[in-house]
Amino acid sequence: MLLLAVFQILHHPPLPPPPDFTKRAHTYSIVAYDSATGDLGVAVQSKFPNVGGLVPWARAGVGAVATQALSNTDYGEKGLELMARGAAAPEAMRIVMRTDPQPSQRQVGMVDAHGNSASWTGDSTFDWAGGRTGGRADGQMGGKGQLIVGHTYAAQANIMVSDATVRNMAETFERSRGSLADRLIAALVAGQAGGGDKRGMQSAALLVVRAKGGYLGGTDRYIDIRVYDAPDPIKELQRLYALHRLYFFTSDSADLIPITPALQKELEAILLTEPANQPQKWLVAPQPSLNDTFLTALANFMYWENYDVRVRMDGKIDRVALEDIRKNRAGRPRR
Repeated sequence: MLLLAVFQILHHPPLPPPPDFTKRAHTYSIVAYDSATGDLGVAVQSKFPNVGGLVPWARAGVGAVATQALSNTDYGEKGLELMARGAAAPEAMRIVMRTDPQPSQRQVGMVDAHGNSASWTGDSTFDWAGGRTGGRADGQMGGKGQLIVGHTYAAQANIMVSDATVRNMAETFERSRGSLADRLIAALVAGQAGGGDKRGMQSAALLVVRAKGGYLGGTDRYIDIRVYDAPDPIKELQRLYALHRLYFFTSDSADLIPITPALQKELEAILLTEPANQPQKWLVAPQPSLNDTFLTALANFMYWENYDVRVRMDGKIDRVALEDIRKNRAGRPRR
């Protein structure tokens, strides 16, 4: 009888998933705070479409939240509001959990603008599920049914191949250098290298907020990139992030180079022949110097090409923009 029972257990067909299974964001994410810049951010990847429209929440000077598994947007909306009123991330999470009818099905990471962090994994989430927070003594690891607290970041994941995804994210974030965005993306790459989502990959997002960090200082959306659906969403996220740096990051003083006579001649070859298919070009004739006519034509060309935040009128040009201008025209015949 015992052998028969064991046989039946081993050969019993798997239970069907719950009705809300497809609505759950089977996900790994990291929320973090950068004490040097004050930046707050979230990076996330999931086998779920448009994860960027559901999981990441952040507000400059307040905090960042990732709400996943059976995602509850209250953790984003109410959590940020509580932190704006002075609650630390762990306190804000506990308060929202008190009114959550299904906390056992949630997974949440929070960090506030003082670096306090917390991660929750409900005991009804699917294996592997758990999280890790940062800290001055290597943080803490936690599994289902545990709320763990720490400092500067929280990483969490559900329906993973193993706990290696969370460990990789945490360890990579801790030892990496550079901007918060760079470190968050590095953590995602490492998380996928640890096995990632059991079901595969589909979407990803990167959200970093900074006071007046958005386009021309109009918003706090310093970086807001979403990959809705892609075979390799992290690779696509990296490509889009490179474009975002080009078109939305202002010039670094180290990247400013003088426009020499030779460089002026190179740029005039473009200004005299573009815009393509337009009768009026940026320049009518070559200019004898870096005069207002040339500089205005160059500025108008750069605005046309979306290098808005890198436009200058001081006789210098941004090296990053120049390299992109050259790359986009490599091999083109000159008229």
